Amino acid sequence: MKSHVQLSNQLSDYPLWTALVTPFDACDQVDYHSLQQLVAQQVEANNGILLLGSTGEGLALTLAEQRKIVEFVCALAPEVPIMVAVGGINLAAQLEWVEFCNSQNIDALLLGSPVYAKPGVVGQTQWFDALLSTAEVPCMIYNVPGRSAVAIAPEVLTNLAHHDNLWALKEASGDIVTFEAFRRALPTLAIYSGDDALMPYFAQAGAAGLVSVAANAWPAQTAEFVRRALSGTSPNLFTTWADAIHSLFAVANPIPVKTLMHLQGQLATPHLRPPLTHLELTNHAALHAANEQILSWN
Repeated sequence: MKSHVQLSNQLSDYPLWTALVTPFDACDQVDYHSLQQLVAQQVEANNGILLLGSTGEGLALTLAEQRKIVEFVCALAPEVPIMVAVGGINLAAQLEWVEFCNSQNIDALLLGSPVYAKPGVVGQTQWFDALLSTAEVPCMIYNVPGRSAVAIAPEVLTNLAHHDNLWALKEASGDIVTFEAFRRALPTLAIYSGDDALMPYFAQAGAAGLVSVAANAWPAQTAEFVRRALSGTSPNLFTTWADAIHSLFAVANPIPVKTLMHLQGQLATPHLRPPLTHLELTNHAALHAANEQILSWN
C-alpha cells in the first residue's frame, strides 16, 4: 500500500484540476450521459477532476445525488485522478461523507471550511483535524472566504502540519499577501490557485497549479495556459487570458460557464439549481468573444 507521501507526489503530477460542472437535463435531473462526456474531455486533456465543488453546485444536490455522481464517475475509471469536495456546516454529516468517500476509488478530498459559522483559529483547527483524521486519501484544504464567510488563518496550517495526508491548499481569497502567509506557515504544502485569472501571479509566487472553472469550457487550452504560467513563458498571453476569464465571472459561478458550455454544444441545457438563475446573465456577447479568443490559440 502506498503512503500518503507517495500518493501526494502522484497528485502533484497534475498541475490543473477542473472543478467539474454538474450537468442537468431540462427536468432538473443529473444528466449522466453529458457527465460521462465531460469526464472524457478532461481525461483527453490530462486534467485532474474535482467533483461536487461550488462549480459543480455540490450543496444544491441531495445526498443521494452526490453519492450517485461519485459512484458513476468512479465506475468510469478515468485515467486521471478524482478529487471529491467535502463542504457544509454539520461536522457529523461531513465525517459520514468522508467515510463514504473512503469506500470509493477516489484519489483526494477537497476540504472546505465550514460555511456561515465563521469559527476562529481553534474552531477551524478542530474542524479540519477531524476531517483529516478520518480521510484515508491526500487532502487539499480550501480557503474561499467569499463563499464560506470565513478566512482560514495561516496558523491553522501550522496546527495541522502533523497530518501526513495534508497535501495541498486551494487558495481562492484573491490576495497574493495571503498566499505568501500560507507559504510561510507551512512551506512544504503545495498551494494551488483557486482563481483562474490570478494563476500567472500565483505561479511566480510558487504555486503548484490551478483548480479551474475555465477548464470546463476550454480543457486543453487551460492546460496549456497553466503550463506556460508555471514555466514563465508567453507573458503576453496572460492579459488575453484574464480578459476572457472575466466573462466567466460576470455573475455568480457557474452561471456563465454553464451558459458558455451550452453555446459550445457541450451541454444540452445550461440548467441550474436555485438559487442560481440564468436571468442574471441575458447578454452572451462577452462569452462568445471570449470563446473565439481562447479557441484561436495555436
